[in-house]
Amino acid sequence: MTDPIADYLTRMRNAIMAKHRVLEVPASNLKKEITKILLDKGYILNYKFVEDGPQGTIKIALKYDPVNKVNAIKRLSRISTPGLRKYVGYKDMPQVLNGLGIAIVSTSKGVMTDKEARDLKVGGEVLCFIY
Repeated sequence: MTDPIADYLTRMRNAIMAKHRVLEVPASNLKKEITKILLDKGYILNYKFVEDGPQGTIKIALKYDPVNKVNAIKRLSRISTPGLRKYVGYKDMPQVLNGLGIAIVSTSKGVMTDKEARDLKVGGEVLCFIY
């Protein structure tokens, strides 16, 4: 597997389309940080890190609307790929749906959202868009 972030997003996308409640993905430090951001921004209900095997897994509880059974995440898209990296400065930081969605950015100060990166005046690699 050459792109673990694309695999993470695809597993989440497939679980949402299949209306699963819980999703399991292989863990890494970058995936843990992305999952923390998704929890902070209200896109998932909860997550738990399980130590099993050499790298462990992350169990993610997906968030659905109780009335319409619609997931909180409408779209997940990978922006920077191993073949074509996308780096931006803080002035050129993208806004997803005019601020309604989030862009997850890997910076020198850690993984954060586009708004946090703009506030800290730090640029980096745009990993994905979520809305």
